[in-house]
Amino acid sequence: MTRRLTLSYLTITVFVLLVLEVPLVLFFADREESRLLSTIERDALVLATIYEDALQHGTPYSLDPAIDYVSRTGTRVVVVNSLGQSIVDTAGEAYQDFTNRSEIINALAGSIESGTRFSATLDGGLAYAAVPVASGGDIYGAVRIAFPTTQIGDRIRQFSLSLAGVAAVVLAAITAVGWVVAKSVTRPVERLRHGALMVGEGDLEVCIDVGDAPPELLELADAFNHMASRLQELLKRHREFIADASHQLRTPLTALRLRLENVEDSIGPGGERDFQWALRETDRLGEVIDQLLQLARVEEGGKETTAIEVAQLIRDRADTWSTVANQSAVELVVDAPPETWVSAVEGAVEQIFDNLLSNALKVAPPESVVTLRVVFAGQMVEVHVIDEGPGLTEEDRRKAMHRFWRGSTEGTGLGLAIVNRLAEASGGTARLDPAATGGVDAVVTFPAVPAPVASTQPGYVT
Repeated sequence: MTRRLTLSYLTITVFVLLVLEVPLVLFFADREESRLLSTIERDALVLATIYEDALQHGTPYSLDPAIDYVSRTGTRVVVVNSLGQSIVDTAGEAYQDFTNRSEIINALAGSIESGTRFSATLDGGLAYAAVPVASGGDIYGAVRIAFPTTQIGDRIRQFSLSLAGVAAVVLAAITAVGWVVAKSVTRPVERLRHGALMVGEGDLEVCIDVGDAPPELLELADAFNHMASRLQELLKRHREFIADASHQLRTPLTALRLRLENVEDSIGPGGERDFQWALRETDRLGEVIDQLLQLARVEEGGKETTAIEVAQLIRDRADTWSTVANQSAVELVVDAPPETWVSAVEGAVEQIFDNLLSNALKVAPPESVVTLRVVFAGQMVEVHVIDEGPGLTEEDRRKAMHRFWRGSTEGTGLGLAIVNRLAEASGGTARLDPAATGGVDAVVTFPAVPAPVASTQPGYVT
């Protein structure tokens, strides 16, 4: 944006300079040509006076006045008699016929003529002034002064270069001043943009200071800071409401389950199915409450990451879930290189694997395998939980990371949302890919870190 503003200033300046300097150059060129033609016309009249007696009475004449003038001006002087034959020519021989020159013919006719024309002899432009040599109304000859128009061109070129130098200085000054002015505007805008990005990434504690900015940007920054503060307060109240509601629901839900268990013996024939359904729904509601509390804690943010040896931790979680896997006739296979350290929020890796293993074991058919694999991917470590279940479509894999999406399976629909938030809080990502076995490959990435110098037992936070 700074470059665009500076370029706009330069564009306007260039336009103004062109509007001013181009007519000025044209005016100077016209004035310079008129001035020079007027000067040589006057000089030609002076020379005509000098050679008037020689042409009128045939007295001897000297070439010195013409030669002296040519040495000072670099022009060509031609003096012709009434027949158009030269008696003085500073650039040629005497007694040449000049009646083929229109300006000579006009001067012999009594006219004073000056101007420019193309000269075949010079193969270029020629400026000239021709005046008659007359006395008492009789014309005895003519004097012509001529010089190449390059002399005028040199003067015009020098003047144009001077104007170009002035324009360059003006453009340099405008560039410097424009850059400073543009930065005074774009610097606050850049701070606002940076603050907006931080808010978009979840940092609602940002406070933007735009410094000595224009009043409009100061008002915008104040409004933005107020918005961020209000948003932070609203989110805090939202999380507190979820936590408080979940906590308050736990007690009546526990009491409801106890009452259901107490009336189990009094359930009559045909009511057992409804009773078991009520118990399952009570358990599912309890699980929803627990995961809502867990999600509220995750979204509080602000937790620092630490180095964790993920390979041993995966083996520990696999041992914990082995009983559930055996009940479903599912084999858990761990493929993880030892001493694989990642950066993660404390407790996040365990929660992530518990959720992913729970989902995988729910969909894994009997006699199948759930694979837990750890691989390096550049500066990241990828952790895969691969099942051999029915799999998900591409659209379902995308929706599954959202809250309360359950698809065709039982559950709360919060597990993968918690996995995603924990992965982001740890500086990684979470996604669902299709597995080669036909199931789902749940992939969570963590930043790879070197092993701490002094570590405790593998698998625990250091």
